[in-house]
Amino acid sequence: MTIQLGDTIPAVKVMQATAEGPKEVATDALFAGKTVVLFGVPGAFTPTCSAKHLPGFVTQAAALTAKGVDVIACMSVNDAFVMGAWAKDQGITDQVVMLADGSAAFTKALGLELDLTARGLGVRSQRFVLVAKDGKVTHVAVEAPGAFEVSKAEAVLAVL
Repeated sequence: MTIQLGDTIPAVKVMQATAEGPKEVATDALFAGKTVVLFGVPGAFTPTCSAKHLPGFVTQAAALTAKGVDVIACMSVNDAFVMGAWAKDQGITDQVVMLADGSAAFTKALGLELDLTARGLGVRSQRFVLVAKDGKVTHVAVEAPGAFEVSKAEAVLAVL
């Protein structure tokens, strides 16, 4: 079942891409006591993700922070090395936390997996965004296949 308003963020371990290399992160600790915007993308280095989704959150990072967001996190079903390379390619420093959900455990716990096996991509994340305050979901929006409207940074700013 897809995560809903009022639900608690599932406690799962993911990997964070850092300048020092992969670091394990517990999602319950990441979300505890903070307002977090988490957006999920189908894959690092993919066209919409690289040209629009991630750059939009980088561009709007200051505006999101001004509206009370403590953490902006990007998640993909990729490994931490891929997420780290993508961050480097995109010039990400500390504006966005890059989370790798290599086995799709967190994605599946959120109910937001997308089976793209027929297209040679395996199980991925749907394109989505959620806002959580102290681990409770206050906003969630999942894109229709091929769309890019409800999960972009500007749409999040409009609901904060």
